[in-house]
Amino acid sequence: MDIQSDGRDDLAYRRELVDKYRPFVEKLTTYTSWLESKKGNAVSSTYTGDGIAEHSISFPVYDSTLLALIKLLQSTPLIDRNYVYVYSRNRIKTKEDELNLIHRSELKDTANIGAVMSRYVLEGMRRGSMWTEGVTSGIFLEAINQLKKNIEYWDVPIR
Repeated sequence: MDIQSDGRDDLAYRRELVDKYRPFVEKLTTYTSWLESKKGNAVSSTYTGDGIAEHSISFPVYDSTLLALIKLLQSTPLIDRNYVYVYSRNRIKTKEDELNLIHRSELKDTANIGAVMSRYVLEGMRRGSMWTEGVTSGIFLEAINQLKKNIEYWDVPIR
């Protein structure tokens, strides 16, 4: 059995991670059917009210489910403002790199999945198209599915 640097055995460490992330992952999985239906489709539109183009700048209007997902993600420990370090350490440059990082992540690598989601959530606060891109490209869907898979695999009953 592997021993963690602070003296805990591997099973106890994994159980702690499962207990930490399970409630958030359960909430996030309620969005998977919506994310599957929206993959490749628009989840925002531009407001075009009466004469707005003549007197003002246009602004995006988001799907309410997308906004609820973003709000939920912001409340989880998955979101990390230092996500750029994970990108740098893993040499992430493209969407394919992001998806590969997500797919090869295990339970102990949950922070890597969180870093990818953090990029889309936090950059979306400045540039709203990132939220839409996270849905249409399938990044959010793949990240949530991998989190669920990791939690289900390691969530073993105590013997």
